[in-house]
Amino acid sequence: MKLIASLLLIFSLAACTTTSRPVIDKQTSERLDEMLQQQVIPAHNKPLGERIADISAAFLGTPYQADTLTGSDNVPEQLVVNFNGVDCFTLLDYVAALSHASSRDDFFTQLRLTRYHQGEVSFVHRKHFFSDWFSLAPLNARDITDKLNTPTVKITKQLNLKADGGKYLPGLPITPRIINYIPANNINKGTLKALQTGDYVGIYSPLAGLDVSHTGIIIKKGNQVWLRNASSLKKNMKVVDTPLLSYIKTRPGIVVARPR
Repeated sequence: MKLIASLLLIFSLAACTTTSRPVIDKQTSERLDEMLQQQVIPAHNKPLGERIADISAAFLGTPYQADTLTGSDNVPEQLVVNFNGVDCFTLLDYVAALSHASSRDDFFTQLRLTRYHQGEVSFVHRKHFFSDWFSLAPLNARDITDKLNTPTVKITKQLNLKADGGKYLPGLPITPRIINYIPANNINKGTLKALQTGDYVGIYSPLAGLDVSHTGIIIKKGNQVWLRNASSLKKNMKVVDTPLLSYIKTRPGIVVARPR
């Protein structure tokens, strides 16, 4: 009986740890090594915002692809690394993790800490919402939306709760959270000046249960402010730089988080 119990414990521990091991294909593995050598290590001594700009530039042109992660309320979570296609949120995951990585193995560690609350690889610990980035430890960024010298709107959201009472993500709790956002009409020259290259931006969603509908990275070039994002628009379907003002004029507003 002791032998059986010991074997069961070993199998149980193995089952727990396999989901934490990176799931990475050959093409992504090779691209990761290339990015580490060409973008990550050379930018090691640069300010964080510049590192994020350099690293995210390597993803320009990467195809847009949704649902690349593995895990749900009934499917074990896996630490997926897929550079072949990204959505707006996995793009931020990879860029943020790479911006703090010092090696290949360290990137996997940083990705766990970036994507999951307390670095625990599980569906319930995944940072599903943009505001999780500045609400759940370890913090990926700090919310600076109300510090950009621009009038904001504050609203309490019940994250994950649909208007009809259902859930967007079964198996996850409903989380009350105060969201600050800058309405698009309030964005002015002062706002643009206060933004910094490398800032993370969420496009505010007025829908019940959601904080944002899209995310991107601020890139400032001369007098122009760009939103680097994995675009699902038919004309793009890849990672592109879009002028922020032209993009936001038909959207409700923005939430801004500064990397840390």
